[in-house]
Amino acid sequence: MKIDDLFIKIVKELRAGRKSYKKIADKLKVTENTVRSRVNKLTHEKIFDICGLVDPSKIPGHRIVIIGIKLLEMNLVEKGKEISKLKGMVSVSVVTGRYDLIAIVIFKSGFGLLEFYTDEISKVKGIQSVETFVVYKSYNMMVPYVL
Repeated sequence: MKIDDLFIKIVKELRAGRKSYKKIADKLKVTENTVRSRVNKLTHEKIFDICGLVDPSKIPGHRIVIIGIKLLEMNLVEKGKEISKLKGMVSVSVVTGRYDLIAIVIFKSGFGLLEFYTDEISKVKGIQSVETFVVYKSYNMMVPYVL
């Protein structure tokens, strides 16, 4: 699927939140059906998703933590997929640098760092080390609510 300028313009319009296809079509000078079909194609191809996002700092008792993960072996994709399914996991990325994977995790009261490490990450074999970065303040961080 080719991503053209119209796709990008539609995605930018939807980034600001809920907006009718008619308003987007009027602004971009295309038909409402064109916008609808483009959005449907983007979501069907899993290029784009329309979802509710939250600012975890605004939800009492919730916190975001970033975890750098070093693996024993170079099975990055396999381990990334496995870790992405753990409770509280927002995203996992294969990265360059001192870590093999970077994970973003959301915690709440009753499910924190200790529970995550003892009940979740301990299930994953082949982890050499982890380093935790607790986010005290973030800017523009909106995540899907995964708990």
